[in-house]
Amino acid sequence: MIVVKKEGIILKKTDLEFENEGVLNPAAIREGDSVHLFYRAVQNGNHSSIGYCRLDGPLTVAERLDEPVIVPESEYESHGVEDPRIVKIDDLFYLTYTCYDGTNARGALATSKDLKHFEKRGIIVPPISYAEFVLLAESAGKVNEKYYRNQKFYSLRADPDKKMILWDKNVIFFPRRIDGKLVFLHRIRPGIQIVSVNNIKDLTKKFWKDYFFDLQDHIVLDPLHQHESSYIGSGCPPIETKYGWLLIYHGVEETEKGYVYSACAALLDLNNPAKEISRLPFALFSPQYDWELKGEVNNVVFPTGTSLFGGTLFIYYGAADTSIACASVNLSELVAELLTYAV
Repeated sequence: MIVVKKEGIILKKTDLEFENEGVLNPAAIREGDSVHLFYRAVQNGNHSSIGYCRLDGPLTVAERLDEPVIVPESEYESHGVEDPRIVKIDDLFYLTYTCYDGTNARGALATSKDLKHFEKRGIIVPPISYAEFVLLAESAGKVNEKYYRNQKFYSLRADPDKKMILWDKNVIFFPRRIDGKLVFLHRIRPGIQIVSVNNIKDLTKKFWKDYFFDLQDHIVLDPLHQHESSYIGSGCPPIETKYGWLLIYHGVEETEKGYVYSACAALLDLNNPAKEISRLPFALFSPQYDWELKGEVNNVVFPTGTSLFGGTLFIYYGAADTSIACASVNLSELVAELLTYAV
């Protein structure tokens, strides 16, 4: 039996203009005894930037900046930079985030050598319309019909004067090269897909067209259990264990009280992370306390970063799109539990 401890809220919004509506969904990376959090900061009007704080150990706030470290600069992120995740590959930090222009939400990348200065590398997900995606995916053969469920949103609700681009979010890199390649997860609803390239520059429109012709081969996880029946998405960067890559992701279920977001867990093959080894048939943890049940968006726990201290895995998550909280679990026990469900 897995025991998950809710450590509680570790970061709340302030009166500062850039984060006066909420703080949520932090990227997390441990360096020495410190954990660096890069979090989504929301100001009134639902415009987001990325704030920063440093923890001493896994839970104690030691430093917090009073201004954002990453702000919207380009047209494609004019309405906000959201939901960052971070890993270190070789000597470079890869920070991915969702850029939102008020119409389209797509995954982008920034890199840094010192966690202070970030160079934006632009959008790295497919630059195609939803209609193009459907055409390519259909050409690939049978794909889960839920991949077409957003057609009403993209075609009927869209402003006819604006071309809706395929929404592709939750971009998360693996923390090392695999077979010499950069590998990342991304999310086109309802599942989680995987990409492997030699270089970021390889992500051309032609690459993505070829990719979608073989879409089924790139799907890592699709919704399976009730608590993730609506859709799932990449959560925290994968954690390497000797038994496989541990992936903490989010699952969404549509209920009478609306969508409920839970934290979920799966294990992927070390050498071929497109292969699922196992996943929990139940949520790792779900909204339970008032600060997870009620907020800007009710019934949300949204995991986006982890740190490991001793044998304890600390999972940082957005709580009801309002604050940042943390849960902890014994890493070995979690992996052992996952192995009991190996396929």
